[in-house]
Amino acid sequence: MQNEIDEGSASDEAVMLDPGFAARFEAAPRPACQLYLISPPVIEVGFADRLGAALDAGPVAAFQLRLKGVSEHEIARLAEPLQRLCADRDVAFIVNDSAGLAKRLGADGVHLGQGDGDPREARALLGPAAQIGVTCHDSRHLAMEAGEAGADYVAFGSFYPTTTKEVRHRPEPSILGWWTTLFELPCVAIGGITPGNAAPLIEAGADFLAVCGSVWNDPAGEAAAVRAFAAVLQS
Repeated sequence: MQNEIDEGSASDEAVMLDPGFAARFEAAPRPACQLYLISPPVIEVGFADRLGAALDAGPVAAFQLRLKGVSEHEIARLAEPLQRLCADRDVAFIVNDSAGLAKRLGADGVHLGQGDGDPREARALLGPAAQIGVTCHDSRHLAMEAGEAGADYVAFGSFYPTTTKEVRHRPEPSILGWWTTLFELPCVAIGGITPGNAAPLIEAGADFLAVCGSVWNDPAGEAAAVRAFAAVLQS
């Protein structure tokens, strides 16, 4: 993380972020925004086929297995065929919440919520090659802390209403532009993102779009949803 961030950053949430902040700077080249797929809250019989269809429909950078209220033993059982699908397609397989489970599975990384442990401890457990992401809600300060702690990416959201999880934080897209203007570390936009509302987040500077319900609940199917996202990301 850059040294010029001063000790007063802890109170940065009290200062309104200028929506035009990023526009005042020349944007540094960054890779094109990519799709980050999150599992549905319940893995049903036949889901591996659905995941395979989604991954084959268009470019997906990562898949996160996010199952709440399920034992780690059961998650490990469900993970095996999904992890194999991801490995065969060179898609990063990320485990939600538990660095210990990520270690057990040999996952590519772990995504940590604010109550799921220190990224430094996750790094010590998982090693230098692991991808460690941290939920930062709408907080610039939490994002800077995550970067200082060695996270590989920070996640902001929820940008739009969503039924996937309870929403308590609603950042403006400008936080993405602020982040990508100052820091090289990738940022993920999450929360209610669809092919129809993704463009402002891409334009603002998101490096990844984390999507869930808009793919698994698409009436036309998950493959059609991924193709729709691919069209937006490539436009």
